[in-house]
Amino acid sequence: MFIINNFLQAIAQILNTVLSIYVWIIIISVILSWVNPDPYNPIVRVLRNMTEPVFERVRRWLPFTVIGGLDLSPIVVLLLIMFVRAFLVQSLYQVGMQLSGV
Repeated sequence: MFIINNFLQAIAQILNTVLSIYVWIIIISVILSWVNPDPYNPIVRVLRNMTEPVFERVRRWLPFTVIGGLDLSPIVVLLLIMFVRAFLVQSLYQVGMQLSGV
């Protein structure tokens, strides 16, 4: 059973790390949108390619996220990430701990 425990905890830890990195990518993307950098800069292009598909999907599903020119889709994505981290990651940790008998 310890193998399943370790596997679930490893999945939870990797998922938590990936979500943490993506939170920072979103924050950097939002800050860059305030200063309107050169769109041909490779770093800006990578950040936009990583965030815009998710933001666009949120805008399509929840059209009220754009209010008077203010785009709130990054906040919705950050809230979703917080929910996934609080629910899914913690659930994986707890299931792993229960399988180990601790």
